[in-house]
Amino acid sequence: MKGELRVAIVTVSDRSARGEREDASGPALAAAVEAAGGEVLGTEVVEDDADRIAAVLRRLADEEGTPLVLTTGGTGFGPRDVTPEATRTVIQREAPGLAEYARAATVSRTRFAILSRGVAGIRGATLIVNLPGSPKGARETFEALAPVLPHALSVLARGGDEHPVS
Repeated sequence: MKGELRVAIVTVSDRSARGEREDASGPALAAAVEAAGGEVLGTEVVEDDADRIAAVLRRLADEEGTPLVLTTGGTGFGPRDVTPEATRTVIQREAPGLAEYARAATVSRTRFAILSRGVAGIRGATLIVNLPGSPKGARETFEALAPVLPHALSVLARGGDEHPVS
């Protein structure tokens, strides 16, 4: 899977961006990606600000050509939780099945999974997926989605013209 999952991780957290709290979710998510055989291309932390989040997502997709961007944080009900809104301004097409499945697959572990407002979508050839902000939530949600991500990225890389025969 190493060649199939090339990922950038963006942690959205005011406190971590200000250096007041160490980012725990980004490293937990990076470890989960690597455990699944993926390659982490980079990690960064950005404050809960829709314009800043959108700028980072655009740069990763448009300038760096990152195949998969996973965000962690900013998907809850808090007044500064704006990651889904920022993501929607960046993506060109939503991939609602990924977000729906992420919530459905993790609700058996915590009923609070249904409170995640995370979205998923496509910008060019980049797939962007919002994950919860807790280290456990980010890891478990990624692990639920990991089996389908290589196929999704393969379809995006091919331009979506053909589906494999199987």
